[in-house]
Amino acid sequence: MPKIPSLKSIWRNWLISQSPARALMPWSIANKTTLLIICLLIAIISSYKLLAVPDLKPGDLSTFDAIAPKDAQVIDSAALQQKRSDLIPRTSVQIIDQHQSLKLKQELIEQLQELELVAESNDSDRIGPINLSIQERNWITIQSKEKRNLWNKEIISLAERMLSQGIIKTLANDQLRESASLHLSRSETENPAITIGSKLIANTFYGKSNLRHDPGRSQQLLEELITKQGIPNIDVKEGDLIIQKGEPITQKRYDVLDYFGLISRSPKPMEWFFSFGEAIVSCSILILIMRREKPSLKSRHALLALVLLLFAQSAKSWFGAAISPLQILVPPTLLLSQGIGTLSALAWMSVGSLLWPVSVSGIGEGRLIIAAITASIVAFQGGRMRNRAQLLQIAVLLPFSALLLEWVLLETELTPSNSAWGRLAPNSEILITEALVLGAMLMITILILPILENTFGLLTRARLLELADQERPLLRRLSREAPGTFEHTLMICSLAEEGARSIGADVDLIRTGGLYHDIGKLHAPEWFIENQENGINPHDELNNPFSSAKILQAHVDEGLKLAKRHRLPTPIADFIPEHQGTLKMGFFLHKAREKNPNVPENSFRYKGPIPQSKETAILMLADGCEASLRSLDLSTDEVKANLTIRRIVESRQLDGQLLDSCLSRAEIELIINAFISVWKRMRHRRIKYPVFQKKSFFPA
Repeated sequence: MPKIPSLKSIWRNWLISQSPARALMPWSIANKTTLLIICLLIAIISSYKLLAVPDLKPGDLSTFDAIAPKDAQVIDSAALQQKRSDLIPRTSVQIIDQHQSLKLKQELIEQLQELELVAESNDSDRIGPINLSIQERNWITIQSKEKRNLWNKEIISLAERMLSQGIIKTLANDQLRESASLHLSRSETENPAITIGSKLIANTFYGKSNLRHDPGRSQQLLEELITKQGIPNIDVKEGDLIIQKGEPITQKRYDVLDYFGLISRSPKPMEWFFSFGEAIVSCSILILIMRREKPSLKSRHALLALVLLLFAQSAKSWFGAAISPLQILVPPTLLLSQGIGTLSALAWMSVGSLLWPVSVSGIGEGRLIIAAITASIVAFQGGRMRNRAQLLQIAVLLPFSALLLEWVLLETELTPSNSAWGRLAPNSEILITEALVLGAMLMITILILPILENTFGLLTRARLLELADQERPLLRRLSREAPGTFEHTLMICSLAEEGARSIGADVDLIRTGGLYHDIGKLHAPEWFIENQENGINPHDELNNPFSSAKILQAHVDEGLKLAKRHRLPTPIADFIPEHQGTLKMGFFLHKAREKNPNVPENSFRYKGPIPQSKETAILMLADGCEASLRSLDLSTDEVKANLTIRRIVESRQLDGQLLDSCLSRAEIELIINAFISVWKRMRHRRIKYPVFQKKSFFPA
């Protein structure tokens, strides 16, 4: 009978299904327990409302007789909702839009300027901004420039007075002309001055408005009217029969029953179980995807993702359907894409959308989908952002892109006005506010990102590039105190970067890690051959292979101390021991065995560990190949260089140094070819320019 695999074995097999398999970073029992507690909290917040669901709702048949235990005034929710619906059309408060007023005033000024051209022109057929009668054209032509300027100022002053009172878009053209004529007749005595001015005003303002809806004042007026007219109540006297068994429960009866606590609430075990289980499974899948994308994932990275999900679920539960999906999904997605990876950020966004307490249609026929699309763009682009400036650009552009999409969705009126979308986003002002809040949240996320980098050990692209700046104090010290090591480091970085690029590894990580891999040599730079001058080697004077081996190992130990002192991220510090792995110190082992053939090999091996990632393995290979490639003669052909590199790589493989690096054979071949291409650049010779002798200015 075949053995049924356990859930644990399925989990492990899925995680290591890559080819070749990658070793997972182990988590302690305490860390696993903490993550489990967070998952349980997320599941509880996502499902606790199902533990107290009303047994009855409006429309059900009553299962009991109910009598009022005391006098009471119960708010009639149905009547209150109806009153709100009736008052909404009457409580739309409009205010003057100064920007639109300025725009209309500018249009009027432009028409006056065109009319001035007509007045100054001798051409009677010149087309003006309005249709002029012969009498009106003659009047404006015979007026002096000073009088026309005074008349223009009067027209502009009239327009300002009318704009300050508000212009309605639906006001008829003749009504606008009549209103302007009445205002002008008080200051003008000549009829053409009045008719021309009224035509200009009507031509500018007709079909336009300088009013805009103010949702805040509208809501305030609505509440004032409801309070003034009185909140509809249901008067209940002690002993009144509320409902009899078998009668349908209306909304009014439900309100009274709920007021007196006669509506019992009981858990829905199956619904709660499915909701609770959905949350637990979603959290598990999120962690699974994160570990698959990043096998070296630390427990605190998973803790960060779960804590963000916990905050999101708490906000959803507290604010309900009124909260914006954009503000919930986008900032955490940006943070995770920067600190962990694109796939992890997409997984978090998917789980956050799946666990939304209201259905997609309940949120608004597209609002959650727009938020998910925006968050997906953030996930894909956020992981590629290489500096803070690009992050700021995405923080500015994305909110307004989402605003545009939501505005288009709102303006197309695909949904009825009484839908959830209509209630939650009734006008563009709310959408603009939402976009501004989202932009502010993204800015705050970018500002606190460095703090989160240190707290949770995140390593973003921007952080890697900052650490790779060769003007940083530790790297400047390396270039001054150990110049040979620094040049050796730069050469290794060239090889390692090209090798990483050839197989799609993390080029930024290997560049930064390569710069710091030998910082331990600052402890005693003169003990390493690349820093020695005049052929003086302290190891010859020491003449003790065991002490020399300890000095070589010390550059790893001291490097880790420096990394800790300068707070280098763990992925960068890992390059210091792993680039040496457990390699043999062959020269000193040979020296020791000349004196004692029984010397154990382990005394002349580095402490390790062996490379645990592709990047540290590539750096180990580059470190081994750099000196050999540099020592090759300029006449060396590509075949010999290839054999040199292959010999070093194969020696590392036979020594077991690449077992945990997850480098495949095909990738190793690509890395060898990449090293060859760098070597070709290294050996490229410049043109030899002729040297001319200086001519003497004074003849002999």
